[in-house]
Amino acid sequence: MVRKYDIYGLGNALVDIVTEVDDDFFRKHAIEKGVMTLVDEARQHQLIEAIHLPESDMQCGGSAANTVISASQFGSKCYYSCKVANDKMGKFYLRDLKSNHVDTNISENQLMDGITGKCLVMTSPDAQRTMNTFLGITSSFSTGELDEEAIKASRYIYVEGYLITTPEGQKAMKDAITLAKKHKVKTALTFSDPSMVKYFKEEMEEVVSGGIDLLFCNEEEACLFTDTENLLEARERLKYTANRFTITLGSNGASIFDGDTFIDIESYKVNAIDTNGAGDMFAGAFLFGITHGHTYAESGKIASLAASRIVSKFGPRLSTPQIQDVMATLFQSED
Repeated sequence: MVRKYDIYGLGNALVDIVTEVDDDFFRKHAIEKGVMTLVDEARQHQLIEAIHLPESDMQCGGSAANTVISASQFGSKCYYSCKVANDKMGKFYLRDLKSNHVDTNISENQLMDGITGKCLVMTSPDAQRTMNTFLGITSSFSTGELDEEAIKASRYIYVEGYLITTPEGQKAMKDAITLAKKHKVKTALTFSDPSMVKYFKEEMEEVVSGGIDLLFCNEEEACLFTDTENLLEARERLKYTANRFTITLGSNGASIFDGDTFIDIESYKVNAIDTNGAGDMFAGAFLFGITHGHTYAESGKIASLAASRIVSKFGPRLSTPQIQDVMATLFQSED
């Protein structure tokens, strides 16, 4: 069966506001460094005012959105289910999705009243990214935002772990997986952040209880989810959750299980200045690879190189020339 879409993503729709801060800023404003923290609009506004953002950048984001946009940049046909409000940020978000050739369930003349979610992404000198997120209208993301026909027309669905924070989001995750299995569409899920596993472990276990075709996580998330203390134990236990999975290991590359064997993916040495979006890019490039005739090993190399290019610059996106250079670097070198 020919499918219209390679990847159908679902997740939070957040306008990313990206900036740089130092460690003193975290201490002064009692911000937990290195993780995503949900905040109310007043708290987020307070931080934005404190930073003074003349050099910040803005783009449509959210974990799964970054992944499907990355996959689209590489050449995948993608769809994204999300929820934004009828405000300036919501209209900006929709235009940015369309400019990246991603189809969506929303249109400008059907936007709802409310406030579009925003994510303040703070990058520190050690290249860590810290996020303070006001979900806004995306906190009510539900099964109503799913498009069964688009799911049916896809090769993979890609479910964002951040949706686990609300009962409506949890139900949407489960319903999307159920619809995918109904239409013989493969299921992929990302844990998104260690805090999602740490604070919503039981809920996450329930979502994946029926089994996932492909899981994306990092080493910390893998150990938290499996109650283990090292990578070797964690990846053995993950076999009971997912048919295949990737575990990113930062500067040590990644460990991929293709259903039969483990594949070690080497990292590409770079000067890391911003880790924001590295995992999202890894997932997007990897999904592009496996839906375009590349092996899991080849897809891992594409993903690893793309992620290394992301951490060597600010922001979670690569330009079209940078995407083209990733493919040329890998596949010309093998001729």
